[in-house]
Amino acid sequence: MTKKFLQKLCCPFDKTDLSIQIFSEKENGNIHEGLMSCDVCNRQYPIIFGVPIMAPEAYREPKSELPFYQKWQHQLSDETKKALQLEA
Repeated sequence: MTKKFLQKLCCPFDKTDLSIQIFSEKENGNIHEGLMSCDVCNRQYPIIFGVPIMAPEAYREPKSELPFYQKWQHQLSDETKKALQLEA
């Protein structure tokens, strides 16, 4: 996902700008893995293999996102770890 594209995204629920943590980038500077978050509604949107996962929680499969969160848990905030039930 390009950083330019990221500037066009907002929280799909409250239209707020998203904060971003970039965990890994490709050689061309594109975001490979990261986490977008909304400071207003506290929702998390992972970027996995360059794809932002922004579907509503009811349509997401937590088990498929768990390896991503486990891989990067050392970079997650304690609040995010607690919400995901990862060790803080």
